[in-house]
Formats: sequence, structure tokens, C-alpha cells
Amino acid sequence: MKLARVVGSVSALALTATLALLGAGPVQAAGKTATPGYVALGDSYSAGVGAGDYDAASGSCKRSAKAYPELWAAAHAPASFAFTACSGARTGDVLSGQLGPLNASTGLVSITIGGNDAGFADTMTTCVLSMESVCLDRIAQARAYIQNTLPGRLDGVYSAISAKAPSARVVVIGYPRFYKLDGSCFGGLSENVRSAVDDAADAIDAVIAERAADHGFAYADVNTTFSGHEICSGSPWLNSVAFPVDESYHPTASGQAEGYLPVFASAA
Repeated sequence: MKLARVVGSVSALALTATLALLGAGPVQAAGKTATPGYVALGDSYSAGVGAGDYDAASGSCKRSAKAYPELWAAAHAPASFAFTACSGARTGDVLSGQLGPLNASTGLVSITIGGNDAGFADTMTTCVLSMESVCLDRIAQARAYIQNTLPGRLDGVYSAISAKAPSARVVVIGYPRFYKLDGSCFGGLSENVRSAVDDAADAIDAVIAERAADHGFAYADVNTTFSGHEICSGSPWLNSVAFPVDESYHPTASGQAEGYLPVFASAA
């Protein structure tokens, strides 16, 4: 019996030593590593405007329980979750009011930003209410801003995120094309305008992806999931002109759950 106890003790010690060499103690072997703290930054596309079910406490930021950050957090139970994305936010708003929850222990950050800097809302309002030539001029102005000014604004935000959360994986998410060309829409904006709007969306996504890569961040392309679900597709995950008007040209609840969530989850 004494010999059996000795052999058993030696076996237990050997197992413990092996687990230690593998980097896992008995508790780690039995359990699962906790998901690190997650902070969701950005504009209305991250806040979930257009998806409904808004948190009254978020006020005009209109953070939705159906937004992809909330959906991801509910599924993964991160160690902490801070949701500071806000409708209408520009790069300067992120810098001045959204970075507070970031710290050295933050493990994951998501962000959509840049559309409001480029004048997304004003451009679409102009196109809906004005002649085609006026609309195309406004799109050209937005594209000039995207190419010449936006890169520096994005650099400022991305550098600030890295400084405050140096260990975090940062996932930068783009914007979907709005329209399926030669689709099922009749009336409204001309096909020429729809094409120009889509080209502008591609232009801002290209700049965002480039600046994200230069900062070592992941870029998530939502056009991979929204393809076939644009406005005029017959099965859109984007609102067209809607009421309240600020929900126009924003993802629906399906757009958040099936368009944004999968690409973020894949990159996180």
C-alpha cells in the first residue's frame, strides 16, 4: 500500500510538471481562458442607428441592443464591455469623448469612423433633394476630402487607440455600398447617382483599409456580407429614405446581425 501511494504521488507530480511545461496548470486545463475586455468605438454604424431597440440612457447617441457590438458581447461574454459609439460621431468626437474605457488590459477594440467627416449625411441629403449635377458635385467634394484630409484624421484616431490600449486587437470595419446597380428600384435617384455613391463608398473603404493596415490593425470588409442585400436588391439590409430621417442609409437589424456581426466576429 505504501508503494502504491508513492507511485501515485510520483505520477501526480509528473502530470503537474508536464502541464507546467505546456504552460497550463490544473485549473487552466479544466477551464477556458476568459474573453478579454472589449471596447466598441465609432459612429452610427457601430451604435446601431437604423436597427431600433435603442438604449434610452444613450440619448442622441442611439446605441441599439441590436448593434453588432452588443450582439458580439452577448455571445462571447468578455471580461468587460464598454460601448461608446455614438450617432453622428466624427474622428474628433472619438478622440474627445470615446476613448476613456481603453487601458492596458483592453484586449479587443472595434470601430467604424470617417463617414461623417467626409459629409456622408449632407451628401445623401443633397442627392435626394437636388438636381443630379448638384448631387454629383457634392459627391466629388466628399471624395476629395476622403483622399486629401481623411487619412490624417484616421491616423490621429488610430494612434490614440494604440497609445491607450497597446495590447488590444483593433478591428476597423468599413461601410457597405448602398445600391445594387441595375436592381429592382424604380424612381428615386438615377442609376448614374447610385453608381457614384457606390464608388464613393469604395473610395472611403480603400482609405480606411490602408490606414488601418499601416497601424497594424485588422480591416473587416462588410461588402462581402452585404453583397446581394444593398438597396434595390429586393432583400436590402439597409434603410433607404426612412423616418426618423437619421435612420436613412443605415443598416437594419438584419444588416447588423448578418452584415456587420459576421465580419467582425471573424476578425476579432
